[in-house]
Amino acid sequence: MMENKKQSTILRAMSQDGSARIFVINSTAIVNEAIRYHKTTPTATAALGRVLTAASLMGVQLKEKDNMLTLSFRGDGPAGTILATTDYYGNVKGYIQNPDVDVPKKSNGKLNVSGAVGRGYMTVTKDLGMREPYVSQSPIVTGEIAEDVTSYYATSEQTPTLCALGVLVDVDYTCKGAGGVLIQLLPFADEGTIDLIERNAQFLSSVSGLFASGKSNEEILATAFQDIPYDLFDEIAVDYVCDCSRERTGRALVTVGRDEVNDILAEQGQVEICCHFCDKKYVFTPEDCDALFAAAAAQAEAEAAEHSEE
Repeated sequence: MMENKKQSTILRAMSQDGSARIFVINSTAIVNEAIRYHKTTPTATAALGRVLTAASLMGVQLKEKDNMLTLSFRGDGPAGTILATTDYYGNVKGYIQNPDVDVPKKSNGKLNVSGAVGRGYMTVTKDLGMREPYVSQSPIVTGEIAEDVTSYYATSEQTPTLCALGVLVDVDYTCKGAGGVLIQLLPFADEGTIDLIERNAQFLSSVSGLFASGKSNEEILATAFQDIPYDLFDEIAVDYVCDCSRERTGRALVTVGRDEVNDILAEQGQVEICCHFCDKKYVFTPEDCDALFAAAAAQAEAEAAEHSEE
C-alpha cells in the first residue's frame, strides 16, 4: 500500500481472532499545518501535535457522521490550555494557549512535554447530537499525553488501551515525523494475543522516529501486531481542518451582548475577532454589528410569534 507522505492518513485494522482493534495515524502533515498557523516553539509543537494526533485517533471511533469530539488538557504548566476538536472522519483543529512555551529539555535530550503541560485535568467532550454533550474528566497522569489518554480509556470507558504518540521536530522547527498508535482490547480478548501486544509495545517507544524514517502506516501496524494475524479495514485521509466562517463568527459576536460590543466599538472603532484554530481575522464595523443584532432580534421575534401560534 503506497502512502502519500504529504497527506496525513489513518489506518484501521483488527486482529483476526477479534481480540483487539488498532488505529495507526501518520499525522506529520497535520502537525506541520498547526505549526504554520500557530508559529509554535518545538516544545509547543510536540505538546499540541500529540493532542491533535490523539484527538484524531479518538474521532474515528465516533458512531455518527455529525458527531464531534473535543480533547483538552488544562494543566498548571506554562503551556496553558491545549485543545483539539475532531470529527467522525478524524479531521482535526486545535490550539495551544502559549505557543511560545519553552522549558528545558529532559536529561535524555528529549522535549519536556510533561513539564510544559503540568498537572491538572484532561477532558473529553463528545457532541453526539443529544440535548447535552457527554463530558468526562480525568486527572492528568504524566502530562506526556499518551499515558493520559490510556488512563482515560481505562477509567472512563473501561477499555484496556495502549497508546503511543510522538512528534519529532526538525532543526528548522518543522515537524520531521509525527504519528500515533492506539490499540484497544475487545471483550473476551485472547490471553495469548494480549501477551503479544504487550511484547510488541516496546517497538513503539519512538513512534515519531518510525514515521520520520519513512515507515508507512501498514509497516507500523505490522510492527505493533507482529505474530498476530490481522485484517485491514481501510486507510483514510485526514487533515487539519478549520471550519470557521464570517457567518459563524458573527453569530458568536451577538452572544457577547450589545453593551459589551458597543464598548469595544467605542474604544477601537471596530470589532476584530481572531479564530483560535487558524488565526484568521474577522473585522466587523459598527454597521456590520448593527446588522447582526438587528437580524438576531428579527429572528427572535419570528420564533416567539411561531411559538405563540402553537
